[in-house]
Amino acid sequence: MPPEGEIGARVAALNLAYRHHGATAVVERALKDPAVGNVALVSSFGAESVVLLHMVSVIAPGTPVLFVDTRMLFAETLAYQHELAERLRLTDLRTIRAAESALAMDDPDATLHRFSTDACCNLRKVVPLEGALAGFAAWITGRKRYQGATRAMLEFFEAETQTRMKINPLAHWGREDVEDYMIENRLPRHPLVARGFPSIGCAPCTSAVRPGEDPRAGRWRGDAKAECGIHFIGGKVVRDPVSEEKVA
Repeated sequence: MPPEGEIGARVAALNLAYRHHGATAVVERALKDPAVGNVALVSSFGAESVVLLHMVSVIAPGTPVLFVDTRMLFAETLAYQHELAERLRLTDLRTIRAAESALAMDDPDATLHRFSTDACCNLRKVVPLEGALAGFAAWITGRKRYQGATRAMLEFFEAETQTRMKINPLAHWGREDVEDYMIENRLPRHPLVARGFPSIGCAPCTSAVRPGEDPRAGRWRGDAKAECGIHFIGGKVVRDPVSEEKVA
C-alpha cells in the first residue's frame, strides 16, 4: 500500500476507535498509542493554549512542547509563556525561531508582513516549525470546529503528510467547554483576552475583536487570509476531513 494510503487508513481507524472519547482521553491514549507514534504538542501560548498545556502537563509532562517565537509576538504572550512554563512545570519546552540568516536575507528590516503576510508567516513560522517537527510522527493542535468555516469539519486525527498526522483533541469543544475547563482547573488567562483578543497571533497582524464578531476576526483584519500556514495541507486550507487524495 502506498504511504498516503497507509496513513489515510491509520487516521480513519483512529477516528473510528476514538469517536466516543473525550478530549482528555484522546490526549492520554494518543500519547501512548503505537498507531500514532511519537508526538509533540505545538502551542502558541495564546488565548486558549493553557487547556492542552495543562492536560499534557498532568498526563505526560515530558512531552515535547514546541513554541514558535516569530520575534513579532506581543510582549504579553512572551510573559504568559514564561508564566505557564514555570507553573505547569513543562520539562521539554522547545522555543523555535527562524534562522538569523533567513531573516537577514528575506526580512532584514522586519517589514515583510506589510507587503506579504503569507511570506512573513512562511518565513517566521511555517519553515521553522516544519524543521522542528522532523522526526515526529504526529503533533497536537488546539484547533476547534467552532473557530470558523475552515475548521468546521475537524476530526480528532488528520493526515498532514504521507508520514505525519495532526491530533485535534479539542475539535468538538465549544467556547463553554474551554471556559469551564479553565475555571475548574484555576488556570491563568492570557492577559490580552480581557482586552478583546480572543485569538492572538503576532502583534502587527492581530487586532481586538468587536462584540458579535467571529473570534478570529482580528487575525489579519482586512485580508482574506484565515490561517498562518501551519495548518495547510498540500498548500491549501483543509475544510473537510482529509482523504488519501489530499495527502498525496
